[in-house]
Amino acid sequence: MADDTAYPDWIDCRDLRAAQEAAGGGDAGAGLNGARVWKSALRLIDPEPGTQAAARDERAARAAAKARAEAAAREQAEALARVKAQAEERARLAREARQREQAEAEARARAEREAREQAAAEARARKRAEIAARQRAEAEARARAAAEAEARKQAKARAEAEAKARREAEERARREAEAAEAAERARAEEEARRIAEARKRAEEEARARAAEEARLRKEAEARARAEAKARAKAEAEARARAEAEEKARKAAAEKARREAEAKAAAEEKARKAAEEKARREAEAKAKKEAEEAARRAAEEAARLAAEEAARLAAEEAARKAAEEEAARIAAEEQAKREAEEAAAAEQARLEAEVLARAQVDVPAVLKRLIRETGPIPLSQYMGESNARYYASRDPLGEQGDFITAPEITQVFGELIGVWLADLWSQMTKRKYIHYVELGPGRGTLAKDALGAAAKQGLTPQVHFVETSAALRKLQREAFPDCIHHHDISTLPDDAPLLIVANEFFDALPVQHLIRSTDGWYARMVGLEGDDFTFVTGKERMDHLVPPSWVTASQGTLIETSPAAVALMAELARRLKEQGGVALIIDYGHEELRSGSTLQALKSHQKVDVFAHPGDADLTAHVDFELLQLVAQQHGADVMGLQYQGEWLIQMGIDMRMEMLRRRAPYEREKFERQRNRLVKDSEMGRLFKVLGLCGRRWPFGAGFQ
Repeated sequence: MADDTAYPDWIDCRDLRAAQEAAGGGDAGAGLNGARVWKSALRLIDPEPGTQAAARDERAARAAAKARAEAAAREQAEALARVKAQAEERARLAREARQREQAEAEARARAEREAREQAAAEARARKRAEIAARQRAEAEARARAAAEAEARKQAKARAEAEAKARREAEERARREAEAAEAAERARAEEEARRIAEARKRAEEEARARAAEEARLRKEAEARARAEAKARAKAEAEARARAEAEEKARKAAAEKARREAEAKAAAEEKARKAAEEKARREAEAKAKKEAEEAARRAAEEAARLAAEEAARLAAEEAARKAAEEEAARIAAEEQAKREAEEAAAAEQARLEAEVLARAQVDVPAVLKRLIRETGPIPLSQYMGESNARYYASRDPLGEQGDFITAPEITQVFGELIGVWLADLWSQMTKRKYIHYVELGPGRGTLAKDALGAAAKQGLTPQVHFVETSAALRKLQREAFPDCIHHHDISTLPDDAPLLIVANEFFDALPVQHLIRSTDGWYARMVGLEGDDFTFVTGKERMDHLVPPSWVTASQGTLIETSPAAVALMAELARRLKEQGGVALIIDYGHEELRSGSTLQALKSHQKVDVFAHPGDADLTAHVDFELLQLVAQQHGADVMGLQYQGEWLIQMGIDMRMEMLRRRAPYEREKFERQRNRLVKDSEMGRLFKVLGLCGRRWPFGAGFQ
């Protein structure tokens, strides 16, 4: 079928093919790849009838293949969409579950906080009532004493009057004179004594005021120096950041300008080359149009076949990729489920062990063991007792047996978080880093510390080393994504560690060594009738005694903790190999001393260490001299050892407390009590120490410079 329709001089070959197919005229002019060519009075010529039918069959086959490919692509896209929708649904459900858990945890925390506040208010009311009652009782006692004194005085006066009436006037006068003279001397002596005592008290008060003023001046000067140093450091960092940002901005602008110029030049060159090439090709095609028509048709057919093959190959590759992706997602989900199931099983096993330990009758077990095998080491007695004690209860708070610093005020944990964030920003600022807390209690310290650290950009993975099932439950409520460990052996080794241990080392088992006439022996726990008692072991223990104590006098007792040594060695090794820092806060000695510090606490009172095994908290003072030596021997750097009160002052506790006072001036006295309890020498300020450790090439933290 011929068509004498003439086309314009400039024509797009896509328009040519469309018009040709509409006219039933085959594929003449195909294969020009969409380029505009010069067509002078071009006409379409009918192919032969057989060729036309073959072309229609070929087009139909191509259309069917294309439809099959599109259907397969749609099926593949739908499968991927279903997999993606399922993954999004699982993520949404997990997110909603986490949100619900977080909301429940926050509600429980609010309820606990309100309960604590109510209990504190009730305690304050009870205390005020007790004080008022005591004052009333004292006033009544004073009134009764005054009345009795007055009665005695009147009776004495009556007796003296009767005696004086019976005596002769001269004798009475003489005796009265002598009595008056003696009374005068006594009054003079009493007055002199009172004046001397008043002068002595005034001098002592003046000395005390002077000492207090000197201490306050020293603290003010220390705070001023710390604040000045912090301001200078902040200003220097701000200047450095500003200079670095300005330099980076200029470099980026210069680089962008050069790239833009190079790109423009390249584009201009390419454009000119393309125009020249198009002009030459157009001229060549114009000359050889008739001869090249058949070749172009063949090339177009080959191209379409190649495109079809490539499309089929791409579809096959996409299908395989989709199957592999789906298989990978399924494998990852399966592995995740298996890991979660394994972790849950391990957690259940450990919690079952802890719960079983909580049911153990420690006194009966230990007594049976001693009767069967003889006296046991003190460390074994302490370890078994504390294992049952911590497995069976939440020991913290007013209803427990003791209160730790994080429970006193949030400022304690916040300052630790600021300390960790400062070191992190100095060293790495890497997103993947681990926060590890040994014995985290209710998670109060971690919540305050990580809340403050998050404001500085530090959001680490949280790990808790905890054996108590009751405390683990509270910790998971505060940190749903935390990872629990029974001991430090399962801590990750793929990133630096930020380790915190507050009042953890004091609960580790200790061993007593006693100097006898022929050497050192262990202090054991035996039985006297049905009661526990200390006995001396039969094996020499000279190898456990520090060299400086080997020749101590007979009867000397020293305290050591092999468990603390082993734990510190492992922490130091990890800091050396993985990097990171550790903050150890506990009560103890700066150097080894003689004597026992073992004590038992129950309901905030000290009790006999043998009175309630398994139901009282057994603790001992930490030997910080030994811990520093062990840390250095195993590759960690020791930042230093500081009194808790001094360290908190250097970290800015007074500034933070003043901010709280401004926000809640009606609670000023409470904030002052909290601050004094942590800082004053007579409270926790001097008894508690802060030990800082770090890995190689890590900077020393604030408070230890």
